[in-house]
Amino acid sequence: MNDPREIWARLAGLTPARIGLGRAGSGLPTREVLRFGLDHAQARDAVHAPMNAAALAGSIAALGFATIPVASQAPDRATYLRRPDLGRRLDPADMSKLQAAAEPSDLALVVADGLSARAVHENAAPLLKAFKPLAETSGWRLAPVVIASQARVALGDAIGEAVKTRAVAVLIGERPGLSSPDSLGIYLTFGPHIGRLDAERNCISNVRAAGLTHEKAAFKLHWLLARALTLGLSGVMLKDESDRALESGVSATALPEPSRG
Repeated sequence: MNDPREIWARLAGLTPARIGLGRAGSGLPTREVLRFGLDHAQARDAVHAPMNAAALAGSIAALGFATIPVASQAPDRATYLRRPDLGRRLDPADMSKLQAAAEPSDLALVVADGLSARAVHENAAPLLKAFKPLAETSGWRLAPVVIASQARVALGDAIGEAVKTRAVAVLIGERPGLSSPDSLGIYLTFGPHIGRLDAERNCISNVRAAGLTHEKAAFKLHWLLARALTLGLSGVMLKDESDRALESGVSATALPEPSRG
């Protein structure tokens, strides 16, 4: 019979989940207690660390995108964490700024700190780099990339409405887990306007080095956006069948019409 420790070690090598930790008397081994403390500290740091909007704008501008900085109505990080509603509302001055610069577009990309600025710092620019040639091939009109501070997902609705875009994709730091403080989420909404429901969005989650790669995430976003613009909908009415396209190597525009719901 195989040594149980070897079996658990093999299983533990297949997942970041905390399995096969071992025992020290009635508790956990010291190494596991210390590892848990480190992961918990990294998750807390991800939530509280501020986003470096200027550095992020520089890395995105280097890819050839114009950028516009905005903020929600949450004045600081502490308020943002206590008042999620303020993170969903655009600062009035920034709303006016976006409206003044608005031109009709097919997609507005919003890069938002969310609950992990680290995720945005590490993943936003590589994802946009992978997505840009796909968007150019499709001939889509892109609005300037909006960099949003103290932002929740729904802030994209106000931004999308202000810039007069057909769809908005919010790239946002996800709530950190104990093994994923660097996870980026993408939320796509067709016809964005204030008051949209979460059920009207499509989500691509776990974009990071140890999760969904930037290239695959860009492909899925391109696939979903192509379908959203064609069918005029998003969310639960638009089923994500991009994995089939990934496996077959077929572009979004070459696939049959996807299922609705």
